Amino acid sequence: MKESVWTANANLPEFKALCNDEKTGVLIIGGGICGILCAYYLQQSGIDYILCEASTIAGGITKNTTAKITSQHGLIYEKLIRNCGKEKAHMYLAANQKALAEYEKLCQSIDCNFEKKDAYTYSLIDRAKIEAEVAAVNSLGFDADFAEETELPFRTKGAIRFKNQAQFHPLKFLSEIAKGLNIYENTPIRELTPNAAITDCGKIFADKIIVATHFPFINKHGSYFLKLYQHRSYVAAFENAADINGMYVDEASNGMSFRNHDKLLFIGGGGHRTGKQGSAWREIVSFAEKYYPSSQLKYQWATQDCMSLDEIPYIGQYSKNTPNMYVASGFNKWGITSSMAAAMILSDMVQDKTNDFAEVFSPQRSMLKPQLFANGFEATKNLLTPTPKRCPHLGCALKWNKAEHTWDCPCHGSRFEENGTLIDNPATGDANI
Repeated sequence: MKESVWTANANLPEFKALCNDEKTGVLIIGGGICGILCAYYLQQSGIDYILCEASTIAGGITKNTTAKITSQHGLIYEKLIRNCGKEKAHMYLAANQKALAEYEKLCQSIDCNFEKKDAYTYSLIDRAKIEAEVAAVNSLGFDADFAEETELPFRTKGAIRFKNQAQFHPLKFLSEIAKGLNIYENTPIRELTPNAAITDCGKIFADKIIVATHFPFINKHGSYFLKLYQHRSYVAAFENAADINGMYVDEASNGMSFRNHDKLLFIGGGGHRTGKQGSAWREIVSFAEKYYPSSQLKYQWATQDCMSLDEIPYIGQYSKNTPNMYVASGFNKWGITSSMAAAMILSDMVQDKTNDFAEVFSPQRSMLKPQLFANGFEATKNLLTPTPKRCPHLGCALKWNKAEHTWDCPCHGSRFEENGTLIDNPATGDANI
């Protein structure tokens, strides 16, 4: 069954569509976990807002997360210190630790399988990398340690451990958080004008706008089509497998991840840039057959991550030319924690409050030229590929995804059903297949 374990046992509230003109202080576009948390914090602050979701809340990427809540984002802190300095590296760590603490506080009154777990990033080949990351994190005042042994079924060169991180059931969480919020479902935003957002049957006049649509869909500002690409990741859940008592991720980009939920073991792997080919679930199932021969496959699903070029999300003002428009995107593979950090930062920004962590996530920071060149080259190559099957976003050639039977765009990650029906943005309409 190719649906996530979360969708099998969640009961999300439903909201009506918006069918008239409205005026609001803040318009939030996108009803995933980031947009919903933005709405929640604005409502807590007494700010007038509207959230518009093109389909149904949590119906896109959010329902397919592995739902780890952690400030350990692979081996990122040694790179951050080297590239951005200790102050910004500490800012990044503190923002994510605050997000973790906020989830813990909210989950005290919500039955959503919230559990404290240690988080591990392991290496199969490079002990020195792990040691360097432990030293970097400790230099920021956070108590990470080197784990010689893990509960994984294979040998590693060691792992960095962050204690007291967490995991939960994201849809159970959102089913409570979303209750009573000013949300409209089945209300796509078709166009933004200087003073209004256009829906299928009306206009929304807003003083400020938050774009929380996973991949920003407004191309004429911010150059996100150059600053982002998308990555497919595959997950399978197995019964009668081990309890590994933690959350694990390989430091290698093509490695595997692990966590438990209830009596299931989640194994992630087989990932690839959207529009490319990967091993998908085959790699995961083969791994389980080898290391957990008594296990049975219960669920399998896939997700999609927006990848920033420097591994830091884009959270803040959408562009220099749009002072009243804000964005949250580029969460890499850490969307749950980053969504909370983004919601706290953006709910402050739209109220003209200073946020202690905003600087490190600023979308206006400079991007390294080699990274921009590599991403631009990929887009140009696919724009020049001769095929009638094109993405309606910016015209790139679509590629067939054999594992999921979809048409995928290798430039910016839009995805379509076999008949061209839109699945994932930044495209806003169907493809002509």
